[in-house]
Amino acid sequence: MLLLILPIVAIVSWLGTAALRRYALSNRIIDTPNARSSHAVPTPRGGGMAIVAVFLLAIAGLYQEGMISLSFMLALMGGGGLVAVIGFLDDHQHIAARWRLLGHFAAAGWGLYWLGGLAPLELGSFYLGTGIVMQVLAVFYLVWLLNLYNFMDGIDGIAGLEAISVALGGAFLYVLTGAPIAAWVPVLLSSTVLGFLLWNMPPARIFMGDAGSGFLGIVFGLLSLQAAWVNPKLFWSWLILLGVFVVDATWTLIRRLLNGEKLYEAHRSHAYQWASRRFSSHKVVTLGVAALNLFWLLPCALLVACGYLPGFLGLFLAYVPLCVLAVIFKAGVREL
Repeated sequence: MLLLILPIVAIVSWLGTAALRRYALSNRIIDTPNARSSHAVPTPRGGGMAIVAVFLLAIAGLYQEGMISLSFMLALMGGGGLVAVIGFLDDHQHIAARWRLLGHFAAAGWGLYWLGGLAPLELGSFYLGTGIVMQVLAVFYLVWLLNLYNFMDGIDGIAGLEAISVALGGAFLYVLTGAPIAAWVPVLLSSTVLGFLLWNMPPARIFMGDAGSGFLGIVFGLLSLQAAWVNPKLFWSWLILLGVFVVDATWTLIRRLLNGEKLYEAHRSHAYQWASRRFSSHKVVTLGVAALNLFWLLPCALLVACGYLPGFLGLFLAYVPLCVLAVIFKAGVREL
């Protein structure tokens, strides 16, 4: 019976995105191309709210079926919902960065509280403690992840296809490590995103907007932290699966800091943006990211989840080629 929910969720998300596209067009909520854009045609934005609404309803259904705990549902609904509301308001009328950031920290703190805090993490033969310093770092981790997902949503299809491939990869690891019930949340997330992605693949007919990208970022952060309570190895596996976005966004941020650039200014110096210009194609880059996830990051995550590699070592090995690609595609290099 639960399997029947998946196509229904995808269809409802597709219909919701269509409705949001009409709403955006009628209210002139449009991304107009400029010198810092990676697209050439004015395109409505805000379609990610369909992902938010449908996914939160779906996990409420999982809770009713006893598939997830009340605390996990509250973490996703409260943390993800607050980020989505902030993004939705920002899509309509700009909100100052300091107020957005304050809301993001509140959402991260809420989510972490309902998860029960940060679980002990394996680091070789040791476990990292769960004291106040680690809990604060976990909040910063969630805030960084939700913002980097926003930064990486810059070409057609990339954020949606990343979400589907990462979520399905995480679900696959849950099944292989003996926790099939835990797989339902990421599987439902992938089905929800699929409905939106049908409108967003190149050439995109609607963009996700801050509401959708920030929501996906914090949801993946919460999923990775919750996975550590299921199996400490799985936190590292989720972080490996998210590697393309984590490395590109982090490398770009550090490079821009070293260049003395203002971090809040719009730019298009991420590796994926340089790559889309080099190949003159959003589709090539988006599919390339999916291929990296499937053929490189998923096997690395699997080795860690099954205990063949220590988590931190697996993370390091998985990220090294991504760092090389960041250099090749000039992540953070100022465009002249």
